[in-house]
Amino acid sequence: MQIAIQMDPLERLHQESDSSLVLANEAQNRGHKIFMYQPNQLSLKDHQVFALLCSLKIIKKKNKYEFKLGPQKNTNLSKMNVILMRQDPPFNLSYITATYLLEHLNPKTIIINDPQSVRSAPEKLYVTFFKHLIPPTLISQNVNQIKKFIKQYNESIIKPLYEKGGKGIFKISLKDKNLDKKLNTVVKKEKLPLIVQKFLPEIKYGDKRIILFNGKPVGSMKRIPAVNEIRANLSQGGSAHKSPLTKRDKYICKEIGPWLKKTGLFFAGIDIIGNYLTEINVTSPTGIVEINQLENTNLEKKFWNLVEKKI
Repeated sequence: MQIAIQMDPLERLHQESDSSLVLANEAQNRGHKIFMYQPNQLSLKDHQVFALLCSLKIIKKKNKYEFKLGPQKNTNLSKMNVILMRQDPPFNLSYITATYLLEHLNPKTIIINDPQSVRSAPEKLYVTFFKHLIPPTLISQNVNQIKKFIKQYNESIIKPLYEKGGKGIFKISLKDKNLDKKLNTVVKKEKLPLIVQKFLPEIKYGDKRIILFNGKPVGSMKRIPAVNEIRANLSQGGSAHKSPLTKRDKYICKEIGPWLKKTGLFFAGIDIIGNYLTEINVTSPTGIVEINQLENTNLEKKFWNLVEKKI
């Protein structure tokens, strides 16, 4: 196969934990040809989608990668068998524009994940369609509404809608000094609605990340937050621990799995705190490296086995 990966610059990747590199390396090991490009290198001409592709050869040395890149060539993406959308959020107009352009590709080219569905399912927002699975939630940029919600639940978590890796997430309480000032400051800074959720004290026991391929769970881990931290993200100092699926986890996966499969969200990473689903990550889910290590598995092999069957 010929595979193009829409991704961030190689020098910005965390080699020790990057899921994109693991997937690319496995595809290369299978004899597939790998190319890469950045979202700003996409173009649309005469209803054809082009990108400045360069071939990518990966040389793995212990836990580090070295790369050999070929010369850039403006290439019609319809020549690719598979395109992986793997650039990190923020989920902004640049991200959205790339999804619009990729929609012009012939259906014979498999895009993971489906660009229209990615556009419709930003991580912290689409979970609201599964209201029986999520904690009490408000999405608003009205300070009075947010304050009323906090008053109802006393302690709440505030998140920006379109960021990643725990960025901008904080806990707020009715007892906080200068509550109005804090809320006005964050609303003014974001200039967008915020997601406000009831604080779940179970976070001290961890935030479970479950990876799903084609609607089915294939691996999981629990991320335990650092001391005096409410964010369990590994990028915020959280630590990864082995954590098999509970009965509740399996129920949540069963509830959302058919929707993921139907909408072409082939690779998803969901987050669960206690009994509640908190996020459905579909832009560039991570966790493959850590789950492989904890469960002694190879999720990248399962991934390409399924993709090859689709081809």
